[in-house]
Amino acid sequence: MSQEAKRYISYICPHCRQSVIVSRDMFALAAGPAVIQCPCGKSELRVEMMGPYVNVEVPCLYCGHEHTVNCSSHSFFRQRALAFSCTACGLDCCYVGEEGPVYAATARLEQAVDKLEQEESREEKGAFLDEIVMHEVLSEIKDIAARGGISCTCGSTQWSMKVNYSSVDLTCARCGAEMRIPAATADDIDDICCKPQLLIRGKQ
Repeated sequence: MSQEAKRYISYICPHCRQSVIVSRDMFALAAGPAVIQCPCGKSELRVEMMGPYVNVEVPCLYCGHEHTVNCSSHSFFRQRALAFSCTACGLDCCYVGEEGPVYAATARLEQAVDKLEQEESREEKGAFLDEIVMHEVLSEIKDIAARGGISCTCGSTQWSMKVNYSSVDLTCARCGAEMRIPAATADDIDDICCKPQLLIRGKQ
């Protein structure tokens, strides 16, 4: 079976805190609901086609609740990598896409989880998961914006920014499409430093 006929899905179990990464045949995912269970047996992720959309129910390590998210079927089956996040803290809780990007994103998420656990052990919690990383990421975004390097595929160059606990959201002012930029680990700094432009994936 070709790489393109598979989707890789990952999440971190809130009970055993281990990463769960599996591959699923895209045709099987389109045919009916899929359940992806952690080997510990205490958590599971569910995926179901709902017409032109895909419904994903994922357990969240951070807030302890289950998130239900929807995305277009086209994005779910065609994008190199999709990230679904916890609305409470902004950290990603699930990835869907091609093998390489999903494994890479999951490895970075594991680093963020390690930092989160260290932060939880402190008496005082900072404004961000990592103050230095957030400062560097925001500085890079500012530099890219100053060069006119932030735009949307809908053609707009107008956008707004929201700073989260461990990420930054860019939102297109015209079509409302969003782009999440991780800001939790040193790898996140390296990643944005390699980008001369930031392109929000909105309407073509």
